Amino acid sequence: MDFDWVGFLKGMLKPVAALAVVLMAVALSMVQKLGLEKEMIYSIARAFVQLSIIGFVLQFIFSQNNGGWIVLAYLFMVSVAGYTAGQRAKQVPRGKYVAGASILAGTAVTMFLLVVLNVFPFTPRYIIPVAGMMVGNAMTVTGVTMKRLRDDIKVQKSLVETALALGATPRQATLQQVKRSLVIALSPVLDNAKTVGLISLPGAMTGLIMGGASPLEAIQLQIVVMNMLVGASTVSSIMSTYLCWPAFFTKAYQLETKVFASE
Repeated sequence: MDFDWVGFLKGMLKPVAALAVVLMAVALSMVQKLGLEKEMIYSIARAFVQLSIIGFVLQFIFSQNNGGWIVLAYLFMVSVAGYTAGQRAKQVPRGKYVAGASILAGTAVTMFLLVVLNVFPFTPRYIIPVAGMMVGNAMTVTGVTMKRLRDDIKVQKSLVETALALGATPRQATLQQVKRSLVIALSPVLDNAKTVGLISLPGAMTGLIMGGASPLEAIQLQIVVMNMLVGASTVSSIMSTYLCWPAFFTKAYQLETKVFASE
């Protein structure tokens, strides 16, 4: 397939022109002496390179129309998301693997249901963007859940140990901590669902409208998107709490001291 380089370069004129607002932000940072100029420039340059590369990769995958490429792209996204979420919960042993497995479970189950119910066809043009939205959302929720759960157990260590001493299982002893971490992690997702369309138009809906679709068609897709984000995030966050327990407790149902010793 021949690629239209001239059209691509012409299309990049608008993103380059939009750098004016970044320069404004850099100037304000300098005036306020925030010291964020280098980070701003690096972040935008990195985003520019990453998105450009991803654009060419997706262009190639879409042209192949092969299920293998869909799976490969999906697993790559899950791997990066698992690493990122694990970094947020550094004190959780094998946190990157726990996060990756949780994100994989939540998004795979959700995507499977969407395909089986014929909400989306199993093609790269649909599945890869949908998977990206689910994985990104699940990454944030999973990272917050794992970190919050570990921190809450550490703060209430004496209560958990007392419950274990009285014969409670790890699940029973940490039930309140698990509930609290899940509520805190999932609240932003649910709040976003409550206010969608009232405060701002979501990305998927905005993209469709700007692409020429009618607002009614756009809201139909956005409703599907919100449903799948809630489903994938919930499954992933709950799964992460189950997978954290082997690292938090010994085989004798005692708290793993070294996990809760560090800050």
